[in-house]
Amino acid sequence: MDTSYPREERPPPKRGSPPAAPAPRDHLVWAIFNTLYMNFCCLGFVALAFAIKARDRKVSGDVEAARHFSSKARCYNALATAGSVVLPLLLGALIVTGVIHLSKLAQDSVGFFTYQFSGSDDEDQ
Repeated sequence: MDTSYPREERPPPKRGSPPAAPAPRDHLVWAIFNTLYMNFCCLGFVALAFAIKARDRKVSGDVEAARHFSSKARCYNALATAGSVVLPLLLGALIVTGVIHLSKLAQDSVGFFTYQFSGSDDEDQ
């Protein structure tokens, strides 16, 4: 008997099916949030439709189709969220710059529209 090497006390690895890949996420909660609160150009509704399809495919066992629909739902959710966050910020920036421009224009035109009476008038003499 060979005792020169230490023995390991762990069981041999099981030979079965490889570990299954994790099920794809369906992004349903994010899609519901986008549909109810930030439905920019109906992208939240489209994301909700793809999220429901992804969940249906995941439940039925078609993992590849579930991944496909999950990817589309994530894309539409990201677009809806970005559009709903960026557009109000852009609109606010346009309003602020417009107000600043109009205030400068009003300050410059005050001198044009005011008529100052002076003591010396050349036409009266």
